Amino acid sequence: MESRHHNLKTRQRRERHGYPDNLSLRVHRALSWLDRAEQEADPDSRFIFLWIAFNAAYATEIDDRHGLNEQTTFNGFLQKLWDLDRQRRLDELVWSAYSGAIRVLLDNPYVFRCFWEHQKGNLTEDHWKQSFERAKKAANTALAKQNTPTVLAIVFSRIYTLRNQIIHGGATWGGSVNRQQIRDCVAILNDLVPTVIEIMMDNPGALWGEASYPVV
Repeated sequence: MESRHHNLKTRQRRERHGYPDNLSLRVHRALSWLDRAEQEADPDSRFIFLWIAFNAAYATEIDDRHGLNEQTTFNGFLQKLWDLDRQRRLDELVWSAYSGAIRVLLDNPYVFRCFWEHQKGNLTEDHWKQSFERAKKAANTALAKQNTPTVLAIVFSRIYTLRNQIIHGGATWGGSVNRQQIRDCVAILNDLVPTVIEIMMDNPGALWGEASYPVV
């Protein structure tokens, strides 16, 4: 079976002359990291490369003057993608994955930021557990209302926690204690990242903003 990267790269080569420069750079970079991710059997490495591919697609300069942070930025990006997704691919992805990897991920306290705040002594046990249950309830409510952007935002807050743990050296490569969350996050990103790139390619006229670190 042909890889998602192969199919998207074939399309990108055919269409790229019609893309504005900022979109062309984002897609080119994201596809390069998706290609690398698809070559990895190791789940830790695959997760890192898939995250970079996603980052390459959405990344823009984060303006601290306005109180923006990375999670706020990619939540806005996911909302924009959903608004542009006329084929409702993101809806289908969430509905099909929710009973599997997404639901398991939402039940996993080790990718919930407040759990780690409790471990550091910043939150009581009751506080983090109540926050955990509220977040799961919010995800279920969003699903019942078919609010895909909210579900994805909650899921990405979990993925982002794992991203921080790994990128900042808070986990052991191939370690036995974080296998489940790695597998679940990889399963979600495997489907989500190519879909994100495809929606962007479908909408070259949308305002994607200047890409970070332009080619100079």
